[in-house]
Parts: sequence; structure tokens; C-alpha cells
Amino acid sequence: MVQACVNADENKTPSGPAECRRCGVCCFSESPTYVRVSGTDWTRLGPKVEALAQFIGNRAFMRMTAGHCAALNVEYDATGQVDFFCTIYESRPQTCRDLDRGSPECGGELARKRVAVRHLTAAAPRGGSCWSRDAGELRPG
Repeated sequence: MVQACVNADENKTPSGPAECRRCGVCCFSESPTYVRVSGTDWTRLGPKVEALAQFIGNRAFMRMTAGHCAALNVEYDATGQVDFFCTIYESRPQTCRDLDRGSPECGGELARKRVAVRHLTAAAPRGGSCWSRDAGELRPG
């Protein structure tokens, strides 16, 4: 089994849902315009839309918090394994739906951002849930 991307061998690309939850690289970016939200996406997000998406100019995007999508829940289990969990997986934007596990695009995200994600998650405490939401920010807890 491939370990979390933040711990994985540099040459391995995760495939399958379990590995995606150990990776999360595609959910990380410093850009506030990283994940475009269409009108259909906005409607699909339902009552959570105002907390998770925002307009920048005349376009909507997912909010980015602490270097990743605001819908991403970052936790560690009792063994210290990272778990990246999309809290809106069933209603996620089309951009996220279109990124196939193990695709060239997935590989590109891994190659470009693996080190940055490793840095962002390295400071988090281990054991159980490690992030708490406070005033819209995710903080080690």
C-alpha cells in the first residue's frame, strides 16, 4: 500500500480512494482562484456554499484556508497516518470531479506540489484529529 503522499516514495503515484485520502495534494494551493466554481457547482454545494465558496470579481472559487481547499479536513489517525477527507465529496465542484486518480494531471499535481504539502502537514501534531476550525481558519489543535 502506498503511504501518504507526504511520506510516499517520490516515484509512486497513488491510485484508488484509500491512497487519495492519504495524499490530498490536489486540494492544496496558495492561489485564491485555484478551484473554479460554476453556477451548477454553486447550486450543488447547497447550504454550505457561502462558507466554502466566494466570488472574486465576477467568478466563483472555492475558499482556500491554511494553504488548502476549505472543504478539506486534515486529520491523523492514532498511528500517525494522515487522512485528507473532502467534507463535500458528493457535492464537490466539477473541477475536482474531473481530476482522475492516477491520471497525468494527478501525476503533475504530485510532481509540482508534493514537497509543499509535506511542509504544510509536517508541523501538525499526531494522534486523532489534529485540526480545528476557528474563525474560518484551520489550526493545529
